[in-house]
Amino acid sequence: MTVIKDITNYIEKLAPLRYAEDFDNVGLLVGSYETPITGVLVTLDCLENVVDEAIDKSCNLIVAFHPIIFKGIKNLRPDDYVKRVIIKAIKNDIAIYATHTALDVAHGGVSYRMAQELGLQNLKTLAPKNNLIKKLTTYIPIEHFDQVQNTLFQSGAGHIGNYKECGFSVDGDGTFKGNELSNPQYGVSGFRSTEKEKQLHIIYLPHLESKILKTLKESHPYEEVAYEIVTLENSYQKIGMGCVGEFPEELEIEDFISTLKSTFNHNAIRTSLSRKRTIKKVAVLGGSGAFAIQNAKSYGADAYVTADLKYHDFFQGQDILLCDIGHYESEQFTKNLLTEYLTEKFTNFAILCAQAQTNPVNYY
Repeated sequence: MTVIKDITNYIEKLAPLRYAEDFDNVGLLVGSYETPITGVLVTLDCLENVVDEAIDKSCNLIVAFHPIIFKGIKNLRPDDYVKRVIIKAIKNDIAIYATHTALDVAHGGVSYRMAQELGLQNLKTLAPKNNLIKKLTTYIPIEHFDQVQNTLFQSGAGHIGNYKECGFSVDGDGTFKGNELSNPQYGVSGFRSTEKEKQLHIIYLPHLESKILKTLKESHPYEEVAYEIVTLENSYQKIGMGCVGEFPEELEIEDFISTLKSTFNHNAIRTSLSRKRTIKKVAVLGGSGAFAIQNAKSYGADAYVTADLKYHDFFQGQDILLCDIGHYESEQFTKNLLTEYLTEKFTNFAILCAQAQTNPVNYY
């Protein structure tokens, strides 16, 4: 029997909630993790018409990109669209889960899907996260070193980018003296002991920390395990906002704009007055992306495709073509991404891409 927790655990392999922005509200917003699944409806926004579609299609879990609950709610009177959605979902035993910025920063997430739809190649993260990678240092008796190191590798430590089982060790002497309540693996309580040890340095990502520390303490022979944790300033290419890539061949600016219109099914694209006449390297970022204009420039991008640019943002677009394609339009492929991802894993119930219209913006 598959329960909601099985679905959310799998989503969080792609988009761990640990990396969502601090201001965000992600995870299971309505419902219980232990509820058995009857069907999943994937949507960009969770509105009343989406809940109605879930009811009609016997789906008791809505996986949304944007969280319907974002600010504090002081009552559940049906006097705005947010509270009406929550009330209807609860009345019909429908759970709501949101990924939002956890999926924004995921490798292969929102912006990567934009880039793939455009046909870009050689993809890299536009604004990688800094101060993310953790380094664990611990001290292990030589005869136990391989066992402890291997169990740490199995728990996910030592994995960075395209490499696994990365570590560094140094031989040395460790000293300790236990009191009368101690029960040392080596030596005798009340006497200082000196043991041949290896110092192990191993990196890991923060969402794995509790698992890795649990593994360390269970596999290490010492009663008191000595270890240190530091956060590295290095950037990490696999987690961050936006994406940058290249077309196989240069496009004339008119052809590039036509490609944007056809790819994102949108004819109201706003652009800067750029001096660029041909486009090859392109940066993209789903949703509001003004903050990453300088990142796009630093990559030498010819164009930057995003949404929600303000009037004064466009003044930065002389040496780069800034393209505002609309918030909904930039993120519209997210529900396809999640539907395809879940369908590969779960086959014993329906996983459907919502058909309900949720774009709040009209164009004439």
